[in-house]
Amino acid sequence: MGPTPGAGQISPAQFDAFFTTGKPVKRHSMKAIALVATLGGLLFGYDTGVIAGALPFMSDTVANGGLGLSPLTEGLVTSSLLFGAAFGALYGGRLSDRYGRRHNLLMLAAVFFVGAVGTAFAPSVAVMVAARVVLGLAVGGASATVPVYLAEIAPKELRGRLVAVDQLMIVTGQLLAYSTNAVLANVWDGHSTWRWMLFLCSIPAVALWIGMHRMPETARWFACKFRFGEAAEVLRATRTPGYDIKAELSEMLDVAQESDARREGGWADLKTPWIKRLVLIGVGIAVLQQLTGVNTLMYYAPTILTETGLGTNAALTATIANGVVSVIAAVAGLWLVGRFRRRNLLIIGQLGIIASLAAIATTFGLLVQPSLEAGTTPPTSSSYTVLAFMLCFLIFQQGAVSPVTWVMLSEIFPMRMRGFGMGLAVFLMWIANAIITFSFPLLISTFGGTGTFLVFAVVNVGTMLFSWRMVPETSHLTLEELEGEFRTVS
Repeated sequence: MGPTPGAGQISPAQFDAFFTTGKPVKRHSMKAIALVATLGGLLFGYDTGVIAGALPFMSDTVANGGLGLSPLTEGLVTSSLLFGAAFGALYGGRLSDRYGRRHNLLMLAAVFFVGAVGTAFAPSVAVMVAARVVLGLAVGGASATVPVYLAEIAPKELRGRLVAVDQLMIVTGQLLAYSTNAVLANVWDGHSTWRWMLFLCSIPAVALWIGMHRMPETARWFACKFRFGEAAEVLRATRTPGYDIKAELSEMLDVAQESDARREGGWADLKTPWIKRLVLIGVGIAVLQQLTGVNTLMYYAPTILTETGLGTNAALTATIANGVVSVIAAVAGLWLVGRFRRRNLLIIGQLGIIASLAAIATTFGLLVQPSLEAGTTPPTSSSYTVLAFMLCFLIFQQGAVSPVTWVMLSEIFPMRMRGFGMGLAVFLMWIANAIITFSFPLLISTFGGTGTFLVFAVVNVGTMLFSWRMVPETSHLTLEELEGEFRTVS
């Protein structure tokens, strides 16, 4: 065991003893750890993506097996998960600081299962909203915990790519949801189709719960609790032979003692200028990622495409392209985030998003809106032009902006308040997501596609300026080196 609370500096003899216990080491590969932990990301993606295909069936009358959703209750059902996710992120971050990242993921797996079953069997809109809030707690908790778990357990040279795996699993979950929706809609067009769409995400929840029982806690969480002996054991189990784990633990020990990491971080720490600045930057990165409008395309893609003249089943099938391109872009993001500077990649991605949104707005203005105003069906070419620019948007979003966002959020917060900082940033991200998602149907019905997407394009000019002026570079340093640099610079 490491020193007990209240102990002074660790002597060289005590430090060496952490590595000479003689206990056998059960090795864990980074690939296995990433595969299991990012099942939380897969669930995040499936649960946020599945609603796009379920909504058309849920909007049918109760007599026909739906819930009789109106535009208002449609927005409420969709956004209720997001409000739940906001509080799941906020409190999930605090719980992961207190009890551990692994413990939190085990708990969240159970919540995912309960929420999935609740939505699948919901008999009314009220029960559906309540179950979506429960599911949202799990989604938010996973979004705040999985990136931190991966960032803390990875060596610095793998950190960017390992955290980016979570983004890949998120979009894979969305693709799985879109594909499942399309298959069920075309093969089994029954009253209970949407219930099966929602129930299927209970399966990876069970897999996450089983898998995390075999995974280790992170060395950095143990170090934060001054349990340095256990931290050394995790490093021995997760680092390749020849890796300088003594140097890595020494950095953790120095930061933990310097920052009094045993004391949980919280609101009082925001009085410290350098911490306040990092938290504000983290919140900015998280919120501005949502202001791109990415989740309006992911949640409402079938709705947007039916507005351009496609039928419901054709729109559901076309939406699979969103998922496929997102996965391909996320795979490219794994490579990009490991080889290029994070900040530059973020800014390039935002420039591509601005151009794509402007192109979607222009297509609505030139091809879709004139037909709708004339009372005719828009030309088929308009549907596929909008879809093409949506895919361009997703290439920049999922290949650059999203992976950099999640990697940076997992990196910039100091050791003792990493869970708190991540939770606060992701809380506000989900609040922004919920507000935009709830408002989108009303925006489209009021301003049409032209005005709505043009507003998003203008907002993203501001996000790019924020990234250029405020966001620091975080690549090529350990988490402890980053914390030392932020203390000096801020």
